[in-house]
Amino acid sequence: MKRVKFITPPADLFVQDRRAFGASIRAARRAANMTLADAALLLGVARQTLTNLETAKSSVSLDTALRAAREFGVSILAVPGAQREGVRRALSSMKPDADGKKDGASPGG
Repeated sequence: MKRVKFITPPADLFVQDRRAFGASIRAARRAANMTLADAALLLGVARQTLTNLETAKSSVSLDTALRAAREFGVSILAVPGAQREGVRRALSSMKPDADGKKDGASPGG
């Protein structure tokens, strides 16, 4: 059985292009300990299609991209441009620190 190497998801929560989106999908797939072949089977797409999504080498349908995000737990938010930085700061403050606790969270909350 092929081993799946864990990779760190992109640091920026806002995806600016298809390369960053693909990196988020790849990190989530690997965090789920799924091989490319197993993930493609789960999504009902060819292995090459998933490779194209993760590497941004070629266009993939929006339906496939959204299905991959949903299956691997990658959330997609539609945030108006004027609110982007405020949302980014709020979400970044909620990232778990090394101890698994949320930064900026009050004790017990």
